[in-house]
Amino acid sequence: MERTLTWRDLNRSLLARQMLLERVSLDVPEVLQRMGGLQAQYAPSMYIGLWTRIEGFDRDELTRLLERREVIQATLLRATIHLVSRSDYWPFEVGVRLARRNVYLRTVRDRPDPEAMDDAVRRLRTLLSERPIRRTELDELFGPRIRQGIGMHIDLVRLPPSGTWARRRADLFGAAEDWVGPPDVVEEDARDLLIRRYLGAFGPAHRTEIADWAGLPVSEVTKVLARHELRTYRDERGRELVDVPEGPLPDPDTPAPVRFLPTYDATLLAHARRTLILPEEHRSKVFHVRMPQSIGTFLVDGQVAGTWSLKANRVEWAEFAPLSPRVRREVAAEADRLTAFHG
Repeated sequence: MERTLTWRDLNRSLLARQMLLERVSLDVPEVLQRMGGLQAQYAPSMYIGLWTRIEGFDRDELTRLLERREVIQATLLRATIHLVSRSDYWPFEVGVRLARRNVYLRTVRDRPDPEAMDDAVRRLRTLLSERPIRRTELDELFGPRIRQGIGMHIDLVRLPPSGTWARRRADLFGAAEDWVGPPDVVEEDARDLLIRRYLGAFGPAHRTEIADWAGLPVSEVTKVLARHELRTYRDERGRELVDVPEGPLPDPDTPAPVRFLPTYDATLLAHARRTLILPEEHRSKVFHVRMPQSIGTFLVDGQVAGTWSLKANRVEWAEFAPLSPRVRREVAAEADRLTAFHG
């Protein structure tokens, strides 16, 4: 009989794998691998996402790692900016490249003709062999239509000092082959690693959730899963969940500390709904069409219990429902620590 996992089992599993039950003393690249990469649409979110997971995290260290090319910032999963370790960059890029291009071809109707795009790619490769290029310059040279699609034809990464705490807009581009080195993985192996990263970071999971996270067709995810020895479970709806053999499943009664999360933390996105880390009644308070930048949140007992923002150089927070005096003190203490981190 397959074990049935409750939402609480899945919640504590996610918290453990995302290093939200206890801060860790690990290097940033290893933490990024364990996280399955870090979504980084807003540069400070990278820093806060690591601060809440790493004991004694040094804000300047991440900037240095970007400068030393030990971590890489690029448009990857779901065509959004992610921060990954250098060794994970090419597997993530190669693993989703074809699917990302197919989405572009299917959804963007007013595309440049192939000859114009080929000419732009040749010109851009020549420019990037000499220096990085800014987004505004891409628009001036090629126009927004070509700039929007040129990343489907040449692998680009976002270079420091852009996309850092000090200079937040990630708008300086370089060629991935120049910045990281040439690709060192084929698509099959890349997708194997990509899906192992997901299960290690977010499992146990249903195959559709893996597909949503990676931006891959479910059929492609199924092919990858068939190549691996996996543990299987059922959720409370009877759906099959798969997991890597070594994936931790903590006791569902494990205490969960107060943790502050940045905007767009991946634990809150749709692919992790099974964990109820973001109760559905609160989802519209965090993700809403009138609030495209999302909003910072904090966890109490493993679930989002309120939101936070930085005002007048202090972290201010608001709970969704009244908290006990003890919990309010814990939230206030963590908010003070995050204020100090902002400096």
